[in-house]
Amino acid sequence: MSVRYKAVIPAAGLGTRFLPATKAMPKEMLPVVDKPAIQYVVEEAVAAGIRDVLMIVGRNKNNIANHFDSVPELETALTTKGDHAKLGTVAHSSKLADIHLVRQGEPRGLGHAVHRAKSFVGDHSFVVMLGDDLIDERDPLVPTMLAVHERTGAAVVALMEVDPEHVHMYGVATIAGQEEDGSVRIVDLVEKPARDDAPSNLAVIGRYVLSPTVFEVLERTQPGKGNEIQLTDALRELAADPAGAGVYGVVFSGRRYDTGDRVDYIKAILQLGVDREDLGPELRPWLKEFAAGL
Repeated sequence: MSVRYKAVIPAAGLGTRFLPATKAMPKEMLPVVDKPAIQYVVEEAVAAGIRDVLMIVGRNKNNIANHFDSVPELETALTTKGDHAKLGTVAHSSKLADIHLVRQGEPRGLGHAVHRAKSFVGDHSFVVMLGDDLIDERDPLVPTMLAVHERTGAAVVALMEVDPEHVHMYGVATIAGQEEDGSVRIVDLVEKPARDDAPSNLAVIGRYVLSPTVFEVLERTQPGKGNEIQLTDALRELAADPAGAGVYGVVFSGRRYDTGDRVDYIKAILQLGVDREDLGPELRPWLKEFAAGL
């Protein structure tokens, strides 16, 4: 990788689908097996060679900050007990990356959250990674997106084929042709369309590679769907600009876990749990027995 990238993780949403659990805790801090969802995202960034991470946080910022800080009293207690395995997991989260925080005073949409990163990223391209959208470490996605960005200079979004019944939950892309590296040129985007209005079933999932040009567009982007400033609307303008580098998509077919929805959150825990060497042998037979009794 020829450029040192920074990652931006928006984590200021209210998490209303998980109330009351998220009344005093960001939804990105909900545990997935034994780590908060947002830690998986930071680990993904680090695996892609990114160690400088900005988190856009809301009113419950202390929980996120505390998780990625060292906790000397806990580490001392674990050292005294000789519990080196747990000590290692605690120390791991505080040494993962250089974590920075900035407040989003009110949740005005993903586009507004991304714009809050302007000073942090400066004049360099950066990666946006949604804090409740997990990509399995066995199916790396960000390195492929960075390669497309470096080849084209374009904004790059991750796409995934979804059931047409679910397109209303996503930004949806119109594409025009496939490149030699498998990426696709995006000519239009629409935020959360009705099924009959969707141009395809290629949905934008929570990974983006953006250049600083996006900030200029976001500054003039008016509130859209849900009366929020939508990143999709800014990307749509970039895609339509004949003088710009455009927008490309990388179609992802690997394992992805959506922890922003209650049912998908439960599925994510089960899917990740059964694949764990320490949990799978006990969990898999129980699941089969449980499913047989339904």
